[in-house]
This record gives sequence, structure tokens and C-alpha cells, in this order.
Amino acid sequence: MAETPEPSTGGEQHLKLATDSLRKLFEDNVPTNVRDALQEDYDQIRAMLEKLEQGHVHIAVFGRVSVGKSSLLNALLGKNVFSTSVLHGETKQASMNQWPEYSDHGIYLIDTPGINEVQGEERERLAYEVSRRADLLLFVIDSDITEVEFEALKQVAQVHRPIILVVNKADRYTEAERKQLRAILRTRTQGIIAPENIVFTVSQVRNQTIITVDDKGEEHESVRQRPIDIAALKMRLWDIIEADGKTLSALNASLFASDLSQEVSERILTVKRQLGAKTIRLYCIAKGVAVAVNPIPVADLVAAAAIDAAMVLHLSKLYGLPMSMKESKELITVIITHLTLLMGATWVVNLLSSALKVSTFGVSTLITAATQGALAWYSTLVIGQVAERWLANGKSWGDAGPKLVVQQILDSLDRDSVMSEAREEILSYIRTKKDKDK
Repeated sequence: MAETPEPSTGGEQHLKLATDSLRKLFEDNVPTNVRDALQEDYDQIRAMLEKLEQGHVHIAVFGRVSVGKSSLLNALLGKNVFSTSVLHGETKQASMNQWPEYSDHGIYLIDTPGINEVQGEERERLAYEVSRRADLLLFVIDSDITEVEFEALKQVAQVHRPIILVVNKADRYTEAERKQLRAILRTRTQGIIAPENIVFTVSQVRNQTIITVDDKGEEHESVRQRPIDIAALKMRLWDIIEADGKTLSALNASLFASDLSQEVSERILTVKRQLGAKTIRLYCIAKGVAVAVNPIPVADLVAAAAIDAAMVLHLSKLYGLPMSMKESKELITVIITHLTLLMGATWVVNLLSSALKVSTFGVSTLITAATQGALAWYSTLVIGQVAERWLANGKSWGDAGPKLVVQQILDSLDRDSVMSEAREEILSYIRTKKDKDK
């Protein structure tokens, strides 16, 4: 059993930086509903944090079906733990076992499904995902590398983890053939695999038939066993682990944190926008109906202003940038000012008032009420989307300024379509309410 190397000061520093980076990502101030929607991502962060804090190193095996990935890991472990079979696709999902070569080091071997399984797209995706989270990769082949394998190797190399190219079933080749194959593989994988990271192995005992001819010219058949030979792979793994120690795990965790941080940030923004759109729609309905069914114009204006202010406050909490009621009203004033400049005062007055309505609901006034409600709906939609853009930019208009942002939002909306949908929904609500009141 190899001795455990003492961790270097540099390794400890890298480990601390990676841990701090992941913990910051995990503890980031994200609204609960957004975090719930991204639970799978946060589970990955938690698992990586636990891995770092416990000092674990993960080594994943990768390759096409039937090259002997599982048997290679079993040979390293010295016992049959991983499933092996003559059937293609025996490994259905990633599995992991501790490699006891280092008594104080948590080194784990991870088996993955083959890259060329028929109807195995999900398994292939899983294999790539495991490779992205591993610290070191064993890419296993059993002959000259095929085009399918080479493309997969290039894709796996994009995760920037150390890769050992393992040529398994090497007992099928003579010494001269091995030398020739090594030279070919060095040329083909130049820039992807370091020459010292190409190793040959025999992961399973294999019976070999021997034919001998005696002095009388008679042939005799016997069987001998070709033993397992993974010495070169073990030596290369030990060299890498001893040279890098915790630094290897920490640096790869940092890459993982960087990649996932970007992904989570993008997905958080997407989820926030989805939730924001639902929030804005709820307030559009509330304001549209309130304006449509309320017969008192002044009350309409008060209700409309209160609904818009509440919506902006709601959105600010969603984006983790809480505002005061004063700030909310000031933002709405800025938006309405630029709406007036861009759409004309008459249109904005129609958006914000209900002067055309009367206190009874005949057929004509019902349609008028629905139209006024639709105008209110549209105004809230514009205010909500502009406010959301401002919040998503960190409470800033950016280089564009408020006028351009309002213009962009107006250009993105099909006003007639929005008004038509709003009118129909409000009419449906009013009619339903009238039927219930009878």
C-alpha cells in the first residue's frame, strides 16, 4: 500500500480557495422560490463541498462499451465490485467505490456507462456529467483509437481534467505491436494526452492456448493463464496523486465551481424571469379587473397606483433587491414619465384613468369597462417589465438609460394582441361575477 503524501501548503491554499468559492455559491442570497427551482444544482454544490472538506479524490473511468472499464476498476480494487458482463451496456449508471491504496486518502473509483450504447443517450449524458465532476479521468480503449472514441476524448478533454489513456487487453499484442501502437497513439492524441499518460494494462486473467511440437513432430496443446497486469497504471496514478495531492482536487473543484457558478447564475436569472412574468401577469389581472369593475374613477386611480407599487415591491424581493414604498413609487414615476414622452399624453391618460366608465353595466358599458381594464392591464405590463429590467441590471438603467429601456419594452410588446387577450379575460371575469350575483 502506498504511503500517504503530506499535503503541501499550496495544496491547502488551493483547497481553501475552492471551498470558499463553493460555499459562497451555496450560501448566496437567493430567494427561496428560486432556490427551490434549482434544487438539483444546489445538491451538486453541497456534494462537491462535502468532497472537498473530506479531502476526497475522484477518479472516473470512461470509454466505449466492452473495453473492460469495470474489470479494470475491479483489478485496481483487487476484488470484483463493479459489474462486468459479456452483454453490452451492463453498466447502467455511474457507481463509486473507495480505492484503499491510500490509508488516509479518500480516493474513489467511479465506473460510467459506455459512450456508444444503443439508445443510451441518457447514460452517455451521465458519463459526461461524471467526468466533469471527477478530478482525474481514465479513458479506456483496447486498440487503436476509433473515430467515435477520439471525438469523445476531445469532448471529455474540454473539462480540463488530467486524463490517462489506458490501452486495455494489451496481452493481445506482441512487444513490437505495443511499441508501434504507442507511437500511433502519441501522434493521434498530441496536445490532448501527455505521452507519459499513455499506459497499457491487462485487467482480466485470460486463458491462452499453447501449441508445442515435440522431437517427433507431434503437436501438444496446453492452456496457460495470462495474468492481470496493471502495474504501469498504478504507478502513474500514484505519481499524479503524490505530486498534486489536494491541489488536484481543489483546482478541479474550482473549475467545477466556476462552470456551475455561471450555469447557476444563468438559470437563476431564467427562473427569476419566469417567476417575474407570472408575478407581473397576476398584477395585470388584478389591476385590469379592479379598474373594470370599479365605477368610481378616482378610486380606480388610487387602486391602480397601489397595485403597481405592490407589484414593483414584489419584483424587488424576487430579485433579492428589496425596495421601500418610496423607492417603488419613484421608479414608477420615472417609467410613466418616459411612457408619456414616447406614447403621448393622451394615450397615457387612457392607460391610467377610467373616466369613460359609468356606474351601470349595460352591454356597451360592459365593453367600455373591459377596454378600460385592458388599458390598465397593458400599463401594468409595461411598468412591470421595465421595472424588472432595471432590477435584473442591479437597480440600474445601464448605459441605455430609462427612455431607451422603456422604448425597447414597448417595441417588444404586441399592443393589440395584449389588449385583446386582456379584454377577453376581463369580460369573462365580469360575466362570471354577474352570473354568481344573480
